[in-house]
Amino acid sequence: MMGLTWFSVFMLLVASIVPALAHESQPGTLEIKQLASNRYDVTWKAPIYYGKSHPARLQLPVNWKDSIQPTKRRMADSIVFHWVVDVGQESIEGAVIRFPGLESTITDVYVRLTRLDSTMMTAVVRPTKPFVELRGERSWYATASEYIGLGFYHILLGVDHLLFVLGLLLIVQGRMMLIKTITSFTIAHSITLAIATLGFASIPLPPLNAAVALSILFLGPEIVRSWRGETSLTSSYPWIVAFVFGLLHGFGFASGLITTGMPKVELPWALLCFNIGVELGQLAFVVIALALAWSFRTLEIRWPRWALVIPAYTVGSLGAYWTIQRIVILIGGLLK
Repeated sequence: MMGLTWFSVFMLLVASIVPALAHESQPGTLEIKQLASNRYDVTWKAPIYYGKSHPARLQLPVNWKDSIQPTKRRMADSIVFHWVVDVGQESIEGAVIRFPGLESTITDVYVRLTRLDSTMMTAVVRPTKPFVELRGERSWYATASEYIGLGFYHILLGVDHLLFVLGLLLIVQGRMMLIKTITSFTIAHSITLAIATLGFASIPLPPLNAAVALSILFLGPEIVRSWRGETSLTSSYPWIVAFVFGLLHGFGFASGLITTGMPKVELPWALLCFNIGVELGQLAFVVIALALAWSFRTLEIRWPRWALVIPAYTVGSLGAYWTIQRIVILIGGLLK
């Protein structure tokens, strides 16, 4: 328990920058549509980064010439550049597009190329490799590694999702119940991740984010009851609570996959691989938390009794803060 206590404190420090992190890590998008054999429509959407223009620039191949002057439009969360280019007699296949400055940020860029024959190419450009090569059909393992990485990266940036998992770890007693609870959460969010990604259902992001925050707030008092030795539905059947709220979290995970605008032919494989990435990230988080708890038990460190309540107040306070913050955002959006 004490290992998880101090892990909770660490999560509190991380979560203190989440409002900025969650916004500033919003991806950029580059969409290229073929208009004729050598003409392409280019739209570069650069997210607002800490209130300023994004430091990353779009650098097209030198042989691409503007046939229509670029336009620039500022949106609430991004700056959109649009123009039409002539690529000359050379094929676009193999062309390299660079994003100078992306390496100094925490954002990805989703690239989508749509050809005249309706075939598509998608790619995720990361700060560690700020360029993309336009190409034809990708190998299955290239697609798999890209979407597994995307899922893993998405869950690690989703501190609110991880805090919910931490809350479950603080309530669950026993190894088998832990496996049952984590499995239940996994099944639930996998169901709604698939439903949302395949387009069968959706929830607008503002109320969804508020509901996810409310699920974290719900766990705070439950952790206190567990610490006091009191029984409740959550402490007796944590897997039920994990499943119910896991359905909500699955819609949240879907937002990280839908944004890529992947071609339909890649959709089933991308969905599977993205979910694997999410599960690997979640598993890594659980292993680290349990390893820390085990190390404190092994060292037999004695802590004051008041320290035992830190996890409950950490989870509950952050859940309350995010709930209020996101409800204010939701109401503000409705009044516009």
